This record gives sequence, C-alpha cells and structure tokens, in this order.
Amino acid sequence: MKWLDDLIGGSLSVMGLDLNSRWIGSIQFFLYDVIKITVLLCFLIFLISYIQSYFPPERSKRILGRFHGIWANCVAALLGTVTPFCSCSSIPLFIGFTSAGLPVGVTFSFLISSPMVDLGSLLLLMSIFGAKVAIIYVVVGLIVAVVGGTIIEKLHMEKYVESFIMTASGVDIESPDLTKKDRLIYAKEQMLSTFKKVFPYILIGVGIGAVIHNWIPEEWVATVLGGKNPFGVVLATLVGVPMYADIFGTIPIAEALLYKGAQLGSILSFMMAVTTLSLPSMIMLRKAVKPKLLALFIAICTVGIIIVGYFFNAIQGLII
Repeated sequence: MKWLDDLIGGSLSVMGLDLNSRWIGSIQFFLYDVIKITVLLCFLIFLISYIQSYFPPERSKRILGRFHGIWANCVAALLGTVTPFCSCSSIPLFIGFTSAGLPVGVTFSFLISSPMVDLGSLLLLMSIFGAKVAIIYVVVGLIVAVVGGTIIEKLHMEKYVESFIMTASGVDIESPDLTKKDRLIYAKEQMLSTFKKVFPYILIGVGIGAVIHNWIPEEWVATVLGGKNPFGVVLATLVGVPMYADIFGTIPIAEALLYKGAQLGSILSFMMAVTTLSLPSMIMLRKAVKPKLLALFIAICTVGIIIVGYFFNAIQGLII
C-alpha cells in the first residue's frame, strides 16, 4: 500500500506542511498506518470469521476428540489459527474444551497458538516483513504451541486445573446448519465486534510507532534491541509480558522498531510476549488453573519465545 503513503504525503504537502518535520512525519506515519491496518483488519476479520463459522466450539471439540498424542496437540494448534484474536478471548474456549474432557496438554496447545498465530497475523506480517518472515513466524509459533502443550501433557498437570472446570459437564450442543447468508451476517457481526475492541489498541500502537519512528534516535534502539546487545531478545520479551494488545496493535510498533535498526528476533519476541502472555489474560487464566500450572505455562511460553527470538536473529540476514 505504498500508494496510500504517497497519497497522504502528497495531501499534506498540498496543505503547505513540511514532510521533513518530525511532527508532520509523525502525522503521516500515524494516518498511513491507522488507515492501512484498519482496512486490512476489517477485511481479514470478515474473511477469517466466515471461515470460523465452519468451526464452532462443538465441532472443534469433536475434531480434537478424534486425535490422540502429539497429533492432537498439532490439530489443536492448527485450530487455534482460526479462532479468536487475543489471549483473553481464547481463554473461555480453553475452559470449555477442558471441561468437555479434552486432555489438558491439548487444550494448552490451543491456548498458546490462538493469540500467537492466526491467519490475520500471517497476512499482516507479510505486508510488513515479507512472506518468508511471516511463514516462518507461523511455523515456529505452531511448534511452540505443540511443544508447550506436549510438555504439560507429559507432566500430568491435570490436578492443577481448578476442580469446578474438571467436574463441569460438557454439554455438546449440535450447531444448526447455517446458510451462506447466515455466515456472511455472522462474519459482519464478528468484524464489527472485534473492530470495536481492537481499534483503541491500534491507535495506541500506531501512536507509539509514530513516536519511535520519528522521535527516538536510531542509536538508542540499535543499542537496546540491536545486534550489539546479546540480551535484546530477553529484554523485549520481558517488556512485552505486562502489556495488553493483540497482533494488530503490536505490528505498527514492530514496523517502527525494524526501521530504527532493532533486530528481527527481538521485535518478534516482543510481539509474541504481548499477544500470548499479557497480564489481563494471565489473571483470567488464574481463575481456571492453579498457580503451579500457571507458572509452568508462563515459563514454557517465555522460554519458547526467547528461543524463537534468537533463532530469528540468527537467520535475519537470510530472510530479509
């Protein structure tokens, strides 16, 4: 969408504004990214919600119930790619799957992949980092989800799920057959609902990105998150954990950081930490699992994200 950036820049120039000014440059960055991400967001949510209409919770539970062992973890991670866009909205489905009797490790594979990897993030990441980075990001995200769920399963952590979930009766209601019109209406409603929830975070994320892009010196970013700092990935992960946003809110920040010289692995670690381990989602998850299982989940995700970050830093020269 380079044409959009040129159009906004040309419009600001016609108004007599200096594009070389930091303030005007920030405004151009803000307008461009807000419009671009909003258009992509609405299109992607509509498309993905239409696909998601074929995978209601009841059907997903039946699909997962047909698989066992690591294959069940793989299918759960893949199902996470067509489900909600942030960790907070994934947790109710996680609770429903667990109460329905699915193995805890399998449901955790779903819980990890759902916010971290989705079809929308794949296409948006392509627009910023290119197809190679986006595809590898999705693949390693799924690997983290499968490995994390498998570890939890092997450690037999079922006893650390709150008893009210394990004893709940899973009611499997058959979903009615939806017509194509019904699915289009559902996709529209999901798009509007998700947009209302996500848009404030887009504005915040783009605002932060505009500040980074035009006001923070490249030397600062390169020093903290560049190749000369061996702890850049760890720092980016720890900074991302307390924050709350989804993939759409973190992408403009990631775009600005990359422009300023931050390493790719550090940027992606930040994105994964924000979307997977946000503080609000951990508070919600604590209602469903006991502290020991919650701590294990956080540790697995944190270690996995850090490993992924260093992996991307190592191959950055080959894929960008």
